[in-house]
Amino acid sequence: MADKKGLSRLTVKRKVDSKADKEKEKAEKAEKEKAEKEKKEEKNKKVGKPQEKPQEKPQEKPQEKPQTEEEKPTDNGEKGEGAEAMEEDGELMPIEIPPFEIIIGERINPCFFKFQFRNVEYSSGRNKTFLCYLVDVQGKSDSIESKRGYLEDEHAGAHAEEAFFQQVLPQYDGSLTYVVTWYTSSSPCAACAAKIVEILRARKKLRLILYSSRLFLWEEPEVQQGLKALASAGCKLRMMRPLDFTYTWDTFVENEDLPFDPWEDCQENYEYYDERLTNILR
Repeated sequence: MADKKGLSRLTVKRKVDSKADKEKEKAEKAEKEKAEKEKKEEKNKKVGKPQEKPQEKPQEKPQEKPQTEEEKPTDNGEKGEGAEAMEEDGELMPIEIPPFEIIIGERINPCFFKFQFRNVEYSSGRNKTFLCYLVDVQGKSDSIESKRGYLEDEHAGAHAEEAFFQQVLPQYDGSLTYVVTWYTSSSPCAACAAKIVEILRARKKLRLILYSSRLFLWEEPEVQQGLKALASAGCKLRMMRPLDFTYTWDTFVENEDLPFDPWEDCQENYEYYDERLTNILR
């Protein structure tokens, strides 16, 4: 009986020891795994894992704001001077328009002609002058030398009328006779009229015939005085009729052999301006 009890106690003790060994082994294994994990984390910190660069979001292309009718450069129309374009500290700053040189050519773009020469009463956006010219120079032998072309000024120091005598006809020979015909998108300003008068008085054998699509600021007293002075100096002043627009189109415009199609109020506007010019020259 005593042997059985001793054997039983020995078995229980072995089971307890076996269980304790297993728990101890398990604890040691867990501790070892923990130590390896900490060691691995510490190693990663020292080496430093390269961080992935965040992908940049593609920038969306800003949508262009549709142009209004006033902003569109249709038919060579221009936005008024002093346009605001440069942004600084959130504010739009005015930019200065640099001077451009006088443009000289033989034939005008048809869109430019239809816009700039249209004889409307209010010439909004038409802040330049187109001057088409014919020059006939006759000598003693009755031979005639001819010149033809056009001038265009845009933010330039000299207007087209003054530039004509600087670039197209700078020289004058008193033994020759000059017949000059102009077809202009607008009549001369007061300053240009005064300069033309000086030239006509100095060049006795130069005759000038001036056809204008519109009258420039015709209500201003100084402009009216300038037109009167031109007439007194021998310049023939005329307003362009529909027939004159057709001639200018055929002679000075890149028309691609297309006929001129007058705008609806072409004749009516001619009569309006012709009446004003007649009253001024009385």
